[in-house]
Amino acid sequence: MYDSIPDILTTVAQRYIGDHPKHSFLFRAYHQGGFRRLGDYRYDLNLNEKCLEARAGQYVYVWGKLWSEQSTTLNTGLNCYSPVTIYVNGEEVFKSELLQELFPERRTQIPISVNYGWNDVLLCFVKTEVGFGGIYGTASFKNFPLHFLTPGADRQGQEGWLFSEPVDEPVLSLPRDGMTEEETGLSWYPRRGWTDEEQSAGSFARIFGTEQPAVAYAWSRMDVTLPGSKPIILQGRHDGALTLYVDGTEVYSAGSSGNFRVELPRRYGSSDLVAKGEIQALGGSWGFMLEDAERSGSTGWRLKPPHPVAGCSDPWLYTGVFALGAEPSHADIVRTDTVFDDGAQGVYWRVDLPDTHVRPYLENTHYGKWNYPLGVTLLGLLQTGQELGRDDYIQYVRQHIELSTSFDRYGLWDREGYGAAGINNQLSAIDSLDDCGSFGSTLLAAMEFGDIRGGRDTADRIAGYITDEQERLEDGAFYRVRGSGEMRQETMWCDDLYMSTPFLMRYGQLTGDATYWDDAVNQFLMFRKYLYLPEQQIMSHVYDFVRGRATGIPWGRGNGWVLFSLTELLSILPHDHVKRSELLTFYRDLSQGYLALQGENGLWHQVLSRPDSYEETSCTSMFVYAYARGIREGWLEQPEPYLEAVRKGWEGMTRLSIDYKGNIYGVCRGSGYSFTALYYRDDLGWNLNDTHGIGIVLLAGIEVYKMNQQLREAHIDSSVTAAQR
Repeated sequence: MYDSIPDILTTVAQRYIGDHPKHSFLFRAYHQGGFRRLGDYRYDLNLNEKCLEARAGQYVYVWGKLWSEQSTTLNTGLNCYSPVTIYVNGEEVFKSELLQELFPERRTQIPISVNYGWNDVLLCFVKTEVGFGGIYGTASFKNFPLHFLTPGADRQGQEGWLFSEPVDEPVLSLPRDGMTEEETGLSWYPRRGWTDEEQSAGSFARIFGTEQPAVAYAWSRMDVTLPGSKPIILQGRHDGALTLYVDGTEVYSAGSSGNFRVELPRRYGSSDLVAKGEIQALGGSWGFMLEDAERSGSTGWRLKPPHPVAGCSDPWLYTGVFALGAEPSHADIVRTDTVFDDGAQGVYWRVDLPDTHVRPYLENTHYGKWNYPLGVTLLGLLQTGQELGRDDYIQYVRQHIELSTSFDRYGLWDREGYGAAGINNQLSAIDSLDDCGSFGSTLLAAMEFGDIRGGRDTADRIAGYITDEQERLEDGAFYRVRGSGEMRQETMWCDDLYMSTPFLMRYGQLTGDATYWDDAVNQFLMFRKYLYLPEQQIMSHVYDFVRGRATGIPWGRGNGWVLFSLTELLSILPHDHVKRSELLTFYRDLSQGYLALQGENGLWHQVLSRPDSYEETSCTSMFVYAYARGIREGWLEQPEPYLEAVRKGWEGMTRLSIDYKGNIYGVCRGSGYSFTALYYRDDLGWNLNDTHGIGIVLLAGIEVYKMNQQLREAHIDSSVTAAQR
């Protein structure tokens, strides 16, 4: 197997795709009477706003549950407005102390141990005269935000927390998942059902109110399960005007209240069923009721949701309200990736429960997620598919990307309305180059294979962030001021050349605007000024502006990002660009520096200058990639030693980094930074099948394969020429 690069690449690619198959977002019901999330994805459990009648000294329980695929420890973060005790699966794991209660701005990290499956998380708050509740949730939303779901047996699948009525004494038996709300002995909020009076009103009336002339839509799917010639009968009653559409064709319309009966030809399979309602008299009822198949005398069909919504079994989704004459068309509303224009903030889908809306959530660990390691992973899959003629790989990548970009506008709207989006957590809340450049570059590469829904808008937004919002030094160099952790503030990371310049080069190609190329070129020259170690001809990982110096530690993958990104830049930059010669010299200098540090087994080390640090796969892949590309392009003036380095590197990777099942070993996990090499050597270990390395292993293999093909063809050509002589 290891003699065949295509076989190795196929095995790696198929293992990844098999481990992370296509899954769409999961849609959940969300009650707006619950707790709003903050920008860091923690929940603002402000009980002073929810329990207005509570007295000082009373207790309120806040109850949620988490799913875990394994027994592990999750990091959570808490700010206290008042005293709190936290229980996980019935065991007390935290009790607040005086300073935490008196200083709510103090954030406390709380690791919690969870089991495989569902885990109860219960917070018991005590009201004081100065506060009630707290802020609680995921400690690091960039990696994977924790979505808490409503527990108990009554609202299965809804997102959010329940909160109890205030009680004078702690309960003797803690609530646990699987109990009904009644079995806990407490009353729980937000309320889950309509009153009898609300239920008797029309469906549109109880969901949207009756205060203004308006239009609303309901959407379901008509699923015909038995073929035959007997017609399908839609039968029921409506208040106010109603129009029904089946697969876009009007089948019923009436301008006032009444009964309806519609006969439709029986067509096996599913059809969109859309109901358009209109309120005619303010304060009156409006809505409709469709009888089930048995009652209408037409069997063999059923209604089902157009998209399943966890936490609600009703087959209808609802959206509105729209001003009369300004509503979207019935054909345009049969989709879930669009926020509809209501003339104000926009509207999305709701369900037939009090104040309950539909929201998509990303609960896959990989597919549909947007982050920089996945950006390079998908780029590797994309180019593997292109080189090996595997269109299925290409479409897998494009569909992953499109799942994010098609919902990009929705994600921004969701974040604005709910505090933090349930999808696209990094794309919807860009605050660093990590969030946009790597994946954005792969987006642009994937767009070369055809249009991607929402792709251009997303690319434009990323370009706007990099150009207009990303912090820069006075000389224009990117650096980090804000971010998700204190460690990232006031620093320049060599990683950020990959998080920016490949995107800028591809975006310049897309738009024809060479200023993006100029920005990318200048970033390399400015990063060289701060981070280059001329004695070794390699790069320091980070420059710390608080301390006024570079760390001086040559972290392997950080250096890999530099050479890989420079290779990408040179591949696009025109040959007559005024600074190409300077960049090509920089490429050669770095290549020479890295060449001297290749290890005995062909791999480079986690700390490039420390052979006692482990052999690291991702940096090795990037050096192999850059050398092989340089040999193909003729950038290396004396290619022979680099050709040997590529051979040794790829053979070392096939022996030590890739097994026969396509698993990837030795890829350093995501890093912080330090002024000591011991942090990188001893504390920054490697993960199996880490996405920081899978894609670049594929890319390295492709370049080695293409290099070998070119050399083989050149040898054949030279042999033919010699024979002719």
